[in-house]
Amino acid sequence: MPLSKDIHLPYQPWTDRRVTVDGDRLRVLVVNDNDDAAVAMATYLSVDEIEARAVFRGVQAIATGRTWAPHIIFMDISMPECNGFEAARALRSDPSTGAVAIVAHTALDEAEVRRHVSGSEFDGYVHKGWPLERLVALLWRFAA
Repeated sequence: MPLSKDIHLPYQPWTDRRVTVDGDRLRVLVVNDNDDAAVAMATYLSVDEIEARAVFRGVQAIATGRTWAPHIIFMDISMPECNGFEAARALRSDPSTGAVAIVAHTALDEAEVRRHVSGSEFDGYVHKGWPLERLVALLWRFAA
């Protein structure tokens, strides 16, 4: 059953960034230090026109972002060693990953995330526990 792209969303993208898929499958990187949650979400997303991978640390997100070139990254914030803010800043500052859409996917509330953003690290926000079908609809908003 195809995942819906046409669901009303209470969360809207923070930016007007769009990623070009060019006939490929949409590549989504899931970053979460809860390994089981990351794998479960990547597995759910890996259907139809989406190819998803899971990594478990901010440093892995940076490395995978550079080598795999995802279109969209769902980034946990509270991770050890390199948190989601640091990883997003590193990805934004690298010419090879600067155009990727990055969505904060966290238990922190949206206002808290916005307080810690220093620039354009994130293109959107999704609270953990949000229904996956709505998360899918949000990610398709970034696809051109």
